[in-house]
Amino acid sequence: MNDSLSQLSSPARQGRSPLAAICAALLVLAAVLAAGAQAQSESLQERLSETESKLSEVTEEEGVLTTRIRHESAQLERLEVEVAELRNREAEVAAKLAEKEAELDQAQARLAALRKRLRRAIALLEQRLVAIYKSSEPDVLTVILQSSGFDELLERTEYLQRLQDQDDSIVATVRDLRDQMQVTVNTVKAVRDQIAENKQELERTRAKLERRTAELAAARKRKRDTLAEVRQQKKVLEGDLEQISERIAEQLQELGGGTLPAGPIRAGAGGFIWPVNGPITSGFGMRWGRMHEGVDISSPSGTPIRAAKSGSIVLASAYGGYGNYTCISHGGGLSSCYAHQSSFARTSGSISQGDVLGYVGCTGHCFGDHLHFEIRINGQAVDPLGYL
Repeated sequence: MNDSLSQLSSPARQGRSPLAAICAALLVLAAVLAAGAQAQSESLQERLSETESKLSEVTEEEGVLTTRIRHESAQLERLEVEVAELRNREAEVAAKLAEKEAELDQAQARLAALRKRLRRAIALLEQRLVAIYKSSEPDVLTVILQSSGFDELLERTEYLQRLQDQDDSIVATVRDLRDQMQVTVNTVKAVRDQIAENKQELERTRAKLERRTAELAAARKRKRDTLAEVRQQKKVLEGDLEQISERIAEQLQELGGGTLPAGPIRAGAGGFIWPVNGPITSGFGMRWGRMHEGVDISSPSGTPIRAAKSGSIVLASAYGGYGNYTCISHGGGLSSCYAHQSSFARTSGSISQGDVLGYVGCTGHCFGDHLHFEIRINGQAVDPLGYL
């Protein structure tokens, strides 16, 4: 009997054994697939964190470069003013040079005329001296002794006086022309020296202008190159971040999950925490000609948004360009607001710090998934970085 039962039960046990093996194999396969999916998800999450870290570094570098570019812009403005002043100075020196050259032309023309007159006067004086030598003109005593009467004496004396006056005039003319020649020569020399000095100053001014212009062009090139390099780095990293985020979202959907993990809590200042983890892609202040009243924190679509501090939800609805918008009052006129959410997790009541209030998205006016985070005091927006 026992042998019969044993024989009946043995085939049964043998029949169940393959089925159990198959089930065990399926369980092992499922575990392996789940482990693989989990490992791949963790790998993507690590890549996401690494890319976010790099983007944060590039953003920080951009801030440093922006300061340098601002300094270069100030340098550009100073150089532009200096170049304008140098060009004005060059025009003044060129005008002065032209004036001195015209003055030199006049002085040289006057000098040539004086030389011609002096040559004529000297020739006349030479002729007169030769005439006196040849005629052996008498002196005054001889004229007096040889005169036959008083009238003849007067006539001869008057004649001699006229000759003397003429000779004196010729000598005076020669002397005056000689003096004028000397003055004119000195004037020409002074003008020539001034022209040479003006030309040297003009050359120095032009050389300085060329150097400053080259510096200006180099500063402008550095500015363009720096901006292009930073923008290219940010563009590449933001593209990588978007692709990794999309891949993580696809994996979560394949695994049946609809949202991304919230990630570790990151402490801020004044009792606040970061609502999401990620780099700041746009700060507080003027942007595109108007005030940007918060900071944009890059984060993948579906990332849970935490309440930065405990309080009461006073607004949770679609709000114009903000899209899905939540504001939490923390008391004392202090509030925090969260914009562009893909959907709400909470819309009213009290909420504790760290509780999920919604999920990152791109509703309203935006150019990509991110959280626009604001801090307001009595309704007035202030820089959130003082609380993060």
